[in-house]
Amino acid sequence: MNNHYPRIRVHTSTGYLAIREGLSFTFYMRRPHHEVAPALLRSLDAYCSAVGPEALSLYSDQEGDFHEMDSAAWEQFRREMLADNQLIFHLKEAARNEQGYEFRYHGKVLDEASLALEPDAVSVVSFWLPTEYLEEHGPRRVRELALELAAPLPFCSGQGGLNFNCELAYPGVWRAVRRLCFRYPGMDIPWVNRAAWHIGTRVRGAAWLTFLGQPVLGELGGVEGLRSRLHSPETTVQSLEGERAVVTLGPWPEAGDTEQGNTLPAYRELARVLEPWLYHEPPVQDDDFTSEDMLRWERRFLD
Repeated sequence: MNNHYPRIRVHTSTGYLAIREGLSFTFYMRRPHHEVAPALLRSLDAYCSAVGPEALSLYSDQEGDFHEMDSAAWEQFRREMLADNQLIFHLKEAARNEQGYEFRYHGKVLDEASLALEPDAVSVVSFWLPTEYLEEHGPRRVRELALELAAPLPFCSGQGGLNFNCELAYPGVWRAVRRLCFRYPGMDIPWVNRAAWHIGTRVRGAAWLTFLGQPVLGELGGVEGLRSRLHSPETTVQSLEGERAVVTLGPWPEAGDTEQGNTLPAYRELARVLEPWLYHEPPVQDDDFTSEDMLRWERRFLD
């Protein structure tokens, strides 16, 4: 076990790796796909430059089947991203690997008609890394990469840090995540696609890297107003271009461990500051992770 996070490997009865610890960097953008796409490709270029283009060797078609990502497929991917007629993209590493490099994007049209039906819908992108990358390159480089990913994106909010690297739609995964998430409050649950229909300009709470844009940052009094509310010695607030900021909670991403009394006080402090803008999931019908479980998890740094 790493001092900052646990080693998690949950396999199915067939040997498939269902859950492992990883990192994710997710950004919510209340902009239509055609505005997001060019910036998104710049962020993806930064990601591939850091991890190597071979890290994303499979792509998903519209039926959810994965195919090899060769040079022709990359060219087609870029054309489709800019063509504004496809809104969901999923790239990942080869199936034989279990490290967890992934790129997931759900765009939105956000025209007048769609906003009338889904007024809080946003486009969302998530970049995943394995903890092996963190251990090889160190947290400073990982933070630098996160800032490179964020720089082109017109985000309202975002977060980066540890997560449960898993596919929640697989049977039994929610139940297994439930057994772990309340013990390790610093690890995010990758439930971003549903949130993208409802989050609007709200925030999902405190993370190792918490990205804030408008209007929340302005309502907090800007960078100086936010900085004045945070007193944990290792917390920093950095101004970013475009009236945005990133809050960093210490040099390493931390999972915490409630069984050991490590409740992540710096995360709790930031969560209290952000509470008026905290996003809550609409009710869910799932016996493996109920609406009560979701609310408890959303408020894990507050209650």
